[in-house]
Amino acid sequence: MNNSVHYSLQNNVATIRIDDGKRNALSPEVLREIYHAFDQAESDAAAVILTGREAVFSAGFDLKVMKRGGMNALRMLRLGYSLTARVMSYPHPVVVACSGHSLAMGVFLMLSADYVIGSRGDFKIAANEVAIGMTMPRVAAATLRNRLSPAAFQRAVTLSEFFDPESALRVGFFDELVEPDDLMARAETLANKSLELDRHAHTVSKRRIRRKLTREIRRSVPLDLLDAALVGLRRGR
Repeated sequence: MNNSVHYSLQNNVATIRIDDGKRNALSPEVLREIYHAFDQAESDAAAVILTGREAVFSAGFDLKVMKRGGMNALRMLRLGYSLTARVMSYPHPVVVACSGHSLAMGVFLMLSADYVIGSRGDFKIAANEVAIGMTMPRVAAATLRNRLSPAAFQRAVTLSEFFDPESALRVGFFDELVEPDDLMARAETLANKSLELDRHAHTVSKRRIRRKLTREIRRSVPLDLLDAALVGLRRGR
């Protein structure tokens, strides 16, 4: 694994931890390592806990790559947008333990899980694309719409509203909140409990209720990439 993505397995529960020592930016390399970690977990027939480093789940796409533009930026966007459908359709339970700030692509990755545990603290949760001059991608909007209350969805998309953990819980970003010291223990309890489910029934049911959403995401990826490429051309990249 890349030094930023760590994989461990215990009792059929795989823990995938993103930790770059900074803001957990989702560069092309980090995204590929997350894919590889999910492939390994699927090979191990494991439930997954996906988490970040202390006080940060992920700040989203690597802005240095985004600003340079070109094919590497488009590859990063393709990997990130497609990862949402990969996680949504993963055949075993996925629990996100959100350890702190989660922004933009970090939010969309987080909301692709089956269950999201938030950590109390002075943290911000936001899909801040509009605030930084980006039109909200179709993939991102579909992911947000699937989880948030209608009013919060409107505010999150059009106003780039920042939510603290308590308000994030109320509007649907989180399924529950715990103290930071309890985060991983709670995630491990839920992941181990999920192993009692009938695996076939879990997989088929999950994919059945998300079929329309994952199809929408997969159809939207090339459209969002085209939008990004046209923006790059207009900016002379």
